[in-house]
Amino acid sequence: MKSARLQMLMPWHAGCFDPSHATRHRTGESPMMQRRHFLALALAATSALTLPALAQTAPDSAQATAPVKAMDRTERQAVLRDLADSLENNFVFPDIGSRYATLLRQKAEADAYADLTDPVAFGERVTADLQAVAKDGHLRLAPQEVFASRAPRRPAPDAPASTKASGPPGLEETKMIGDVAYLRFNAFMGDEGMIARARGFLLDNAGKAKAVIIDARPHRGGGLAEMDAILPLLYAQPTTLVRMDTRASAFARGMPPFASLVNRVAPDGIVRQDHTVTPDLSEMRLQSVPVYYLTSRRSASAAEHLALAFKRTKRATLVGEKTAGAGHYGGVEPVGERFGAFIPVGRTYNPDNDWGWEGQGVAPDVETPADDALAKALELAGKAGAHPA
Repeated sequence: MKSARLQMLMPWHAGCFDPSHATRHRTGESPMMQRRHFLALALAATSALTLPALAQTAPDSAQATAPVKAMDRTERQAVLRDLADSLENNFVFPDIGSRYATLLRQKAEADAYADLTDPVAFGERVTADLQAVAKDGHLRLAPQEVFASRAPRRPAPDAPASTKASGPPGLEETKMIGDVAYLRFNAFMGDEGMIARARGFLLDNAGKAKAVIIDARPHRGGGLAEMDAILPLLYAQPTTLVRMDTRASAFARGMPPFASLVNRVAPDGIVRQDHTVTPDLSEMRLQSVPVYYLTSRRSASAAEHLALAFKRTKRATLVGEKTAGAGHYGGVEPVGERFGAFIPVGRTYNPDNDWGWEGQGVAPDVETPADDALAKALELAGKAGAHPA
């Protein structure tokens, strides 16, 4: 097993990663920075599996700068064997990780990719072969430059306008629409300034907001920090949101704890934790107002985590479209000298019935086209006629 820590990408589904997140762990980081690097319910690499499309945003391969050096057999074999070890030791499902590893070692022995000398094409072919074994919305091999790119993944030409990011990764907008508090995220970046802005907006308007709308239609993924800052203002009782099972190897390599995650009894090799929320007793006025959560087919990963949490606890009404279906969280790990692989190390699911959304998506409570979701939520909030702009 590698000694390097798994680097969690902080998101933006479609392609927006901080280059520092694609490098090996650096010492001397604050706990907040370590958490950002580690637990990102991350960027999905694919929706229906059009790699890498899913959530969070990994950039299109064409957007990355192609390395000058051509690959040779020695490098191909080293990358395949390195990736095989990582998947076998760390993939969320050990049995599938072993199947991936077997395939990769067979490919390495046969030099099955001898016709590929371009790193981008090599990564795409290997990813496709892994997906043929078992589909996963995040699993991907690519040159490190692809993961490090800040350019967002371009949405499909026919993507609804409301699902396209209108700002840099993170919190796009906060505003009052009449007496409805509205927040729009395209990712949960774990940025302290954005977290303070979102929480501050809710605190500032707690006395006049009669409803809260959280817009996750362009949301491509991220971590837990935004949820842990906002949800205590919205829940009136201590509540278990969802359950998370993580390969123990991730913690052995330094995955830091979150105060909102409570350990439970788990099978060998798995760390089982419940994501919980403890009400904020200093400001309780929003804990009884209606909450609406807007989703689209492009809402992925961490956005889906929150969707399932809201749906399971019935704290919010989901309005819009079924989400993308990227349910396995993890991060980018160095592979070979110039590659990275997004390795899913855990899954989030409903502890009541073991249901997770990987490959399925979370269905809305009120289904409507994504572009109509805000107007519909305002209507449900009793604000028919309120101007959503």
